[in-house]
Amino acid sequence: MSMSSLSTDFSSFISDPKHNNGRSSLSHLEFAAFLISSENMASEILAALDSAATQCYHFKTIVVSGMGLFTDAYDLFCIVVVTKLIGRIYYDNGDGTPGVTPPLVVSAMIGIPLLGTVVGQLLFGWLGDKVGRRRVYGVALSIIIFSSVGSGLSIGRTKKCVLTTLSFFRFLLGIGIGADYPLSATIMSEFANRATRGAFIAAVFSMQGFGILVSSAVTVVLSAVFDKASRASGKFPAPDEADLLWRLILIFGSVPAALTFYWRMMMPETARYTALVEQNIRQAVKDMEKVLAVSLRRVEEDNTENEPSQPTYGLFSRQFLRHHGRDLLACTTSWFLVDVVFYSNNLFQSLIYGAALKKPINMNAYQEAKRIATVQAIIAICSTIPGYWATVLLIDRVGRVTIQTMGFFLTALALFAIGIPYDFYWDNHINGGFFVLYGLTFFFCNFGPNTTTFIVPAELFPARFRSTCHGISGAAGKVGAIIGSIGFLWASQSRHKAEVEEGYVPGIGMEPTLIILGGICVVGGFFSYFFTPETMGRSLEENEESGIEMKEIRVTRGVPLPAATSSTTDRTSRVADLALNVMHRLRNPLWRNRNRSETTSTTVNP
Repeated sequence: MSMSSLSTDFSSFISDPKHNNGRSSLSHLEFAAFLISSENMASEILAALDSAATQCYHFKTIVVSGMGLFTDAYDLFCIVVVTKLIGRIYYDNGDGTPGVTPPLVVSAMIGIPLLGTVVGQLLFGWLGDKVGRRRVYGVALSIIIFSSVGSGLSIGRTKKCVLTTLSFFRFLLGIGIGADYPLSATIMSEFANRATRGAFIAAVFSMQGFGILVSSAVTVVLSAVFDKASRASGKFPAPDEADLLWRLILIFGSVPAALTFYWRMMMPETARYTALVEQNIRQAVKDMEKVLAVSLRRVEEDNTENEPSQPTYGLFSRQFLRHHGRDLLACTTSWFLVDVVFYSNNLFQSLIYGAALKKPINMNAYQEAKRIATVQAIIAICSTIPGYWATVLLIDRVGRVTIQTMGFFLTALALFAIGIPYDFYWDNHINGGFFVLYGLTFFFCNFGPNTTTFIVPAELFPARFRSTCHGISGAAGKVGAIIGSIGFLWASQSRHKAEVEEGYVPGIGMEPTLIILGGICVVGGFFSYFFTPETMGRSLEENEESGIEMKEIRVTRGVPLPAATSSTTDRTSRVADLALNVMHRLRNPLWRNRNRSETTSTTVNP
């Protein structure tokens, strides 16, 4: 509890006749009791959450909260196939070669939903703190479902009409997916207990791995069915029914999300938000007892009149910058750097290992779609999904910072091993060693910064800023994704004009591009090591206090208060010490009779 809020609460307390029986002042013991009671009433709820055993509801929350992340990965990977099919259908040249979607169109198809994600993370992150996580959680999923179906039902059969409506719905889909990031992470962190919180949030994020796998499986199955049922002769142009294939692939992404909609709407508000932000102890107790096997009736009975105070400084205040500015910088920068690498590496797999695969000129549209999805599924099974679950298993043992730093550096090593000899060796010798190295970039990215950057912002910030700060961090990441994915698409083109793909301009080549991505990982590793705070094994409130760790509290009039103790010190003991010091000041009549605005001011040194 901050000194400013303590002063405000105490003034209200002594001015209330039912507390002071008409007296103008309280005894020292009464004041000490007030301080301890005010702190403890919320602490008991938070302690119960932190110590609650792992229960069925935790696993249910993982699945329900993970559907937005599932859809994010589903859309990210299926769009590669969709752009291939659109090229075959709407950009056929009639010259006996497969049609190719122009690079500007590809860039737009990738960048538009990512831009929508930035908007969704910022807007819904703020709304999650302003009006509550639960109140906007169902809205986010509704947007995802509606826009996924709308993408598949893009109006018309003409190129211009289809691409315009598809872009609109993909932007809307990006908003819904962006909204889900801060809300899902915050809800899971506030429901989880202290010991397994990292694993639970990582499990929510690991739903991306299943999104990749389902996206690939749906594409493979539907492509095989269409290929077998097609009566088209020859490979070009793509048959008319191919236009239905990419629409069905996009629409299917809404099905898992729709299946969890009911349970998402039935979720109660998190007890931390209700107790700390809305300051409604009674409702927080009721909500906890609905879903978790805990009994807090005594808290409700003992504390129905006193509510926990809320610090008054705002997000754009100097106090926030001083207390949490460095943490926010660490989260935004790390997420920005990892998404530059992760999205470029994911979206353009076929450009990196294309030399090892058959040329699409020998395939029809269905066969090419099935080939791309099969390779995506193999990589997901062998490296991406194991990376996610290695994080789930180890994050509460090894720690966030260790995993994030290690993941950055090992991803950099794998990218350097591919990139440095790419032109003179790998380009003409794509073999098992290449695929092992390439798979390691996915493994250590997911067993590393791609997962931890989702977790840490949900643990560091105060409850009233938690969703907003997670949204800001995620939005920075998606800006990095736009730069990385579109930049890689153009930069990786050959330096020699004769070798540049149609519609592109000469770039710097694959080798320098991969080396740059490796260099970005090195920067991310050093930044994580020196700036990212460790949150393992501590409650959310202890993590918050670590950003406001008071080395010294100075008072302009009276006796200085002692420095704050370690964040692992018992909260009640700390408040008791504070009460005794304030009691010492109350003995001084000069201090007691001064205007409150002139007597106390606090300076917090991080």
